[in-house]
Amino acid sequence: MSLPGEHIVKSYDEELNRLTGEIQRMGNLALVELEAAITAVIERDSDAAERIIASDKAIDELENEISQDVIRLLALRQPIARDLREVLAALRISSDIERIGDYAANVAKRALALNRVDQVRPVISMPRLGKIAGEIISEVLLAYRDRDADRALLAWARDEELDALYTGIFRELLTYMMEDPRNITACTHLLFMAKNIERIGDHATNIAENIYFIVHGTQIAQERRKGDKTTS
Repeated sequence: MSLPGEHIVKSYDEELNRLTGEIQRMGNLALVELEAAITAVIERDSDAAERIIASDKAIDELENEISQDVIRLLALRQPIARDLREVLAALRISSDIERIGDYAANVAKRALALNRVDQVRPVISMPRLGKIAGEIISEVLLAYRDRDADRALLAWARDEELDALYTGIFRELLTYMMEDPRNITACTHLLFMAKNIERIGDHATNIAENIYFIVHGTQIAQERRKGDKTTS
């Protein structure tokens, strides 16, 4: 007799576990890529930035594998109820992780350009922004592993904190550009970096929403609070 929560077909459980493992691996690669990109910016390490840009291909390849696995599961197993939510959420989560990897690679690309000009002081704000984004990614990956909707919800709420810090950096960089036009090129690259990291936070919160949906079968009731005031 099968235990509660187990599928009669053991291979189905194995396929779902494999899918979860692939997404965990993909998420960890994206997290490492983000952390390395921030380090490359601070240390003005062009070689490291080049390696990060090249490594993004591995994340793209994993997303393609996950897409193929999802198609196979849908075709062969025809999942329903929570199983269907698990499979569809895996597809959406892998897409969000792929975008996180792209944004991390974009930070590395900007690092290469930034290294060609004199360093400006606001670059010291980037590690904190990257740290918060990395913490949110770490939390949602753990929440996905454990199917922990409460943990996902806490990570989801931190996007407002990331947005608020991004707004502060945005205003600081604008001030530097107005004070001295020679800062414009470097600050423009930093603005793009900061925006990429802010978007990483948005994709991490998308993952949190999908985890909540897997567990409860509903969307998060409250509206996502935004701390990005750069348009006001």
